[in-house]
Amino acid sequence: MNVPVYRNEPFGDFSSSERRAGMQRALRSVNGQLGVRYPLVIDGERISTEETIASLCPAEPTKVVGYVSKATPELAARAVEVAHARFAQWRRVPVEDRVRIVLRAAALMRRRKEELAAWLVYEVSKSWVEADADVAEAIDFAEYYARQALHHQATSQPLLPWPGESNSLNYIPLGAGLAIPPWNFPLAITTGLVIAPLVVGNTLVLKPSSVAPVIAAKLVELLEEAGLPSGVVNYLPGSGAAVGDLLVDHPLTRFVSFTGSKEVGLRINERASIRQPGQLWIKRTILEMGGKDGIIVDESADLEAAAAGIVASAFGFQGQKCSACSRAIIVASVYDTMVERIAERTRALKLGNPTAPETFMGAVVDKAAFNKISGYIALGQEEGRLICGGEVVDHELLKDGGYFINPTVFADIAPDARLAQEEIFGPVLAIIKADDFEHALSIANNTEYGLTGGLYSQDFAHIARAYDEFHVGNLYINRKCTGALVGVQPFGGFNMSGTDSKAGGPDYVGLFTQAKVVTEKL
Repeated sequence: MNVPVYRNEPFGDFSSSERRAGMQRALRSVNGQLGVRYPLVIDGERISTEETIASLCPAEPTKVVGYVSKATPELAARAVEVAHARFAQWRRVPVEDRVRIVLRAAALMRRRKEELAAWLVYEVSKSWVEADADVAEAIDFAEYYARQALHHQATSQPLLPWPGESNSLNYIPLGAGLAIPPWNFPLAITTGLVIAPLVVGNTLVLKPSSVAPVIAAKLVELLEEAGLPSGVVNYLPGSGAAVGDLLVDHPLTRFVSFTGSKEVGLRINERASIRQPGQLWIKRTILEMGGKDGIIVDESADLEAAAAGIVASAFGFQGQKCSACSRAIIVASVYDTMVERIAERTRALKLGNPTAPETFMGAVVDKAAFNKISGYIALGQEEGRLICGGEVVDHELLKDGGYFINPTVFADIAPDARLAQEEIFGPVLAIIKADDFEHALSIANNTEYGLTGGLYSQDFAHIARAYDEFHVGNLYINRKCTGALVGVQPFGGFNMSGTDSKAGGPDYVGLFTQAKVVTEKL
C-alpha cells in the first residue's frame, strides 16, 4: 500500500481574513447546534437513556453544549461484550483496509477543521489557536498511526535463519480494550487513544470524560462516516463510579489506555492487576498521569526568550495541560530580572470569552476546577509573594457566569512548598530561586513526577548535564515545554507521570499488540 510520506498537519493562520471568516462561520454554525442530545453507541445501535450528562460551556455555563446519554452498569457490560465479540472479525480485516478507514477519517477531520475547533471552543473554552492545534494533533495521530501500523504489521519481522525450518515473528492484536481520554485535549488525545489500538486490529469501548463528551461523540460519528464497522468502537459516556470500575474490572477487557490524573491512573493500574473470574490474560495498562513541570533559567540564558517560553508554557489553555510549566526555577543572579519580565508578559495576556479571536485565555473547564484552583491561589498567598494575578472572578456575579481565573504568578516559593509539589492544573505559576545551576537541577528533579521540563541556557556544560540528569520524559532546551508534535517529539513521562508510553512515537501502536512466533519444519 502506497501512502505519502508523513508530515505534520500545519497550524491555522488566523491573521488571514479568509481563515478568520471561516472560523467565525463555524462558531455560528456550532452555536446553532448546541443543546442536542447524543445517545450511546453500542454495536452501531443508538441507545438513549433516561439519565443524561449535560456538557456545559465553561465561559457561559448557562449554555448547554449537549446532553449525552449516561451509561448504566448493564450497558457498560454489554459494550465490553460487544467489543469482545466484534474483535474476532475486525482482527482479520487486512491492515491495509484498516488504514484506509483511518486515513479517510483524517481527511474528514481536515475538511472540517474549523467546525471541530469550534466545538472545542464551546465545550472546553479553548482559544482559536489552541483549538486549531488540538484538531491538527488529532489529524496527526490518525495519519501517523496509520503509517506505523503498516510498518508494524505488513511484513514479518527479521529473524536469524535456521537450517530446515521456516520461522516467523508477527505482531497480533490484543483484543477488546478500554480507552479513557481526558477533557483537556478531548479531540486529539481521544483520537490517539482510539486510533492506535483499532488500526492494529483491536476493538474498544470509549469512555469519554464527562466534562467533554460531545466532541468524542463527533469523533465516533466521523469514524462511522469513514467506514468503521459497527462494534469496533463503542461510545459509552458515564461516571467513573457507575461504570468506570466495571469497565476496568471486566474479565473480557484486555487493555486499558488512559490519560488523566495520577490518582485515577493509579487506581486503574491497581484494579487492572487483579485477575477476575474467567479472565485469561494479564491486562495491559498504558497510562499518562500528569506532571509538575519545571523550566530552569541559568545566568547564561537569553532572558527575554526564557520569559516568553515560561509564560506561554504556563498559561496556554489556562495552564490546563499536563505538560504546562508550573514551576520556573531561576538562578539567583538573574532571578529579580526574570521575575519582572515574567510578570510583564503575564499582565499582557488577554483573558475573555474564547469565541473572540483575540482571546489568549478562556475559562477553566468547570466549577470543580475553578474551586480547586482558587484554593491554590489562596494557599499561594501564604507560601509566596504574589507578583500578578490572584484575582478570582466570582463567576456567579458575571453576566454569563463563566469560570474565569486571571493568570497568577507567585515568587519566592520554597522547593518543598505545596505550590511547588502538587499538580494544580490551572493558570498558576510558582517561581523558585536557586543558588546556582546545580541547585536548580536538584529542585527540578525534586517531585514525584517526570513528564516535561526545560532549560534556558547558553552554557554547553549545563545543557549536557540536563541531557543526562534532568529526569523527565520530554526535555526541551531553549524553547517552551508544551506543544509536542506527533512523530517529532513522542510524548510521555517517568515516575508518577505514567508508563512513558510515548504517544506519537514509533513504538506506540506496538503497545496494543503481542508477538507470536511460528516455527515450521521444512
